[in-house]
Amino acid sequence: MYSTLYKKNQAHEDGIWSVAWRRSEKGNVENIVTGSVDDLVKCWTWNSREDTLSHRWDLEGHQLGVISVDINQAGTVAASSSLDSFIRLWDIESGTQLKSIEGGAVDIWTLSFSPDDRFIASGSHSGHVNIFGVDSGKKEGTLETRGKFVMSIAYSPDGKQMVTGAIDGIVHLFDLATGKLIKTLKGHAMPIRSLTFSPDCKLLATASDDGSIKIYDVQHANLAGTLPGHGSWVLSVDFSPDNAHFASSSSDKTVKVWDAGSRQCIYTFNEHTDQVWSVKFNDGGSKIVSVADDKSIIIYGCPV
Repeated sequence: MYSTLYKKNQAHEDGIWSVAWRRSEKGNVENIVTGSVDDLVKCWTWNSREDTLSHRWDLEGHQLGVISVDINQAGTVAASSSLDSFIRLWDIESGTQLKSIEGGAVDIWTLSFSPDDRFIASGSHSGHVNIFGVDSGKKEGTLETRGKFVMSIAYSPDGKQMVTGAIDGIVHLFDLATGKLIKTLKGHAMPIRSLTFSPDCKLLATASDDGSIKIYDVQHANLAGTLPGHGSWVLSVDFSPDNAHFASSSSDKTVKVWDAGSRQCIYTFNEHTDQVWSVKFNDGGSKIVSVADDKSIIIYGCPV
């Protein structure tokens, strides 16, 4: 049974652009982090026994809207990127800032922790990917797409590859051992806002302003399917840990769950009243969280 478990209205004072969910190794706490146009990063705790969300911290420091948030694999450190060109690292346990990394005027956009938690990658307006060391707080590498503004970014779960989505709809696939561009994948003609690898690293799902989700076969670097269904821009996509489903969110105000094998939409949530910027599964794949321009956080239950 798919169900809406919890809705937090007015979670921020403005639209919420990004969300991350990770169980902490310390105390087995379910941490949710949100980033908003109101310049704030907020930490929340999900109580799975009572199906309630508690506010934990307001993390202040960004001077402009928060574009992107992520949580490391250990579930202990959050990262945020902002229109102010800074990446900030936060200790989720204490609610304190660990590091502030200045990225340059056009060098910060969406970010992602590497699977080993040692690096943070961020796309940039100039078409390259900047890799920052978590410990050093310094830029330690660059990947060149030789393309346009990198709007979305994802590491493969095994840490061997990285994929980027550009404003012109082009996907670039990199080998991280060599730093070389392996493949350029075409299919979208409009910005790619989000992309996600399947847990087994075999499939890649992309979300675009053209209103479609595309599925690529990573090994053969070819287009395996196009999924219409949303009525407007697709803003976010995230694979379930079960490798069999993924979720998407859109400017059409919906969150959809898809069967990765049949490429069919199996459920649509219509709980938001404005465009839904970000969607994420929890570590077990039993819950989905979504955030939107309506300032709300919604948690959904999924059959496992």
